Amino acid sequence: MTDSAPPVKPARVLVTGADGTIGRPVVQALLSAGSSVTALSAAWSGPSPADRVFTGDAADETLVRQALEDADAVVHLAAIPHPGLGTAREVFVGNTSATFTVLNVAGEVGVRRAVIASSINAFGVPFNRHDLTPAYYPLDELSPVAHDDAYSLSKWVDEQTGAWAYSRWGITVVALRFPLVRDLPELREFAARLGRNPGEQARLAREGWAYLAMADAVDAVLRGLTRPISGMHTLLLAAEDTLVEEPTDLLLDRFAPTSERRRDFPGRTAPIDTSAARRVLGWVPRHRLGDPSGPISTTFQETPA
Repeated sequence: MTDSAPPVKPARVLVTGADGTIGRPVVQALLSAGSSVTALSAAWSGPSPADRVFTGDAADETLVRQALEDADAVVHLAAIPHPGLGTAREVFVGNTSATFTVLNVAGEVGVRRAVIASSINAFGVPFNRHDLTPAYYPLDELSPVAHDDAYSLSKWVDEQTGAWAYSRWGITVVALRFPLVRDLPELREFAARLGRNPGEQARLAREGWAYLAMADAVDAVLRGLTRPISGMHTLLLAAEDTLVEEPTDLLLDRFAPTSERRRDFPGRTAPIDTSAARRVLGWVPRHRLGDPSGPISTTFQETPA
């Protein structure tokens, strides 16, 4: 549910996973926008610019309660980000227990806005070991699930935990289904390697060859914190084009011929439906692989939905 009220900038935000790929840019963007930041991470690659810093596990209830002191919003990014980075139990239990702990404690102490990191993998097909392709394109938040790995299952469960937190505590939760997120120069290098690797192109067909520039990912997080909305919202994000230079319809003909195609995808149009994020957050991806790679200023300014 949305309304016409102006956006509200949180005074203090707890960011978990604050030393991660997305965490560090989010912390910097929040500080640049005038919010105070509490940063929590299991380890640190360098000093954090946040004025309050905690080291430890986001599933540690005592630590999370301390870190949430004076916070009025939370960005939960802490997770084991790949099924191969631990045992199935470590990945699933670690991710889901951290999300439950952060949202439950936030609810207990009165926080009423949270943005959590989900994944384009949450519907399960991209990492599934079986010979599957998505039921249809474009991918959307309702794509039928087929879970076969602990990471994807954990992200899907995290979304259900967000719905529980809204019901139990009245926390508005925005779960962002991120694809591959990097700065544009790194994405261009990845795309160049992908163009020489048909096997990897076939694998990435399951997630629509999607990517997202870091600035657009950070913008979605900030909008998730400030947009005048309520409820639980799971939102799929992606750039408007794909990582592959070949036309999308030809790629789908080659790599996903049995999947239903609900519309055409001219040129390199990404077969990803981001209309929910546009409607709920007023968010539009502003970066493509072919664009200049100059820095983009990310603020709390709203653009019309």
